[in-house]
Amino acid sequence: MQTRPRLVTSVPFWVLVAGSLAAVIGGLVIVLRGIDAMQAVLNDPNATVVTVYVAQSWVTVGAAVLGAGALGIVATLAVAAVVTTRPQPDVSVEAIDWTNDEETAPESAVSPATFTTAAAATTAPAAAPATPVALEDADVETTSDTPAPPQAAANDGTEDDATRR
Repeated sequence: MQTRPRLVTSVPFWVLVAGSLAAVIGGLVIVLRGIDAMQAVLNDPNATVVTVYVAQSWVTVGAAVLGAGALGIVATLAVAAVVTTRPQPDVSVEAIDWTNDEETAPESAVSPATFTTAAAATTAPAAAPATPVALEDADVETTSDTPAPPQAAANDGTEDDATRR
């Protein structure tokens, strides 16, 4: 089961938001300074052609930075819209035995009635359980030194397997 982080805790999303806002603000500053410089130079009778054209170039660069920031904000809104419309997976809900010191309980000790889906747990009008409820990923993880299950040990490869030919 693939787990996806929430959008609020996603670092790339917030980098995109901050970078887009910085580009918009920086582009606006460059454009407004360039326009002010062009107004001052155009009203000055001693202005040279170089000062006028340099201000126009800065306004063009500022407009490009401003446009990149605007595209970043649009991309941020698109990502937020896509993330909010995707379906949330069902999560297994298991009652935790707080009196047990072991990390995992043996499978025979856990009855199938202790597991439900999150949707069934929220729709059931039954009374609250006596033990606290914790959400847990459905993936089963084992360490590399865990022995093989009995079914795998029974077939140790000594039999002639027709599929291996």
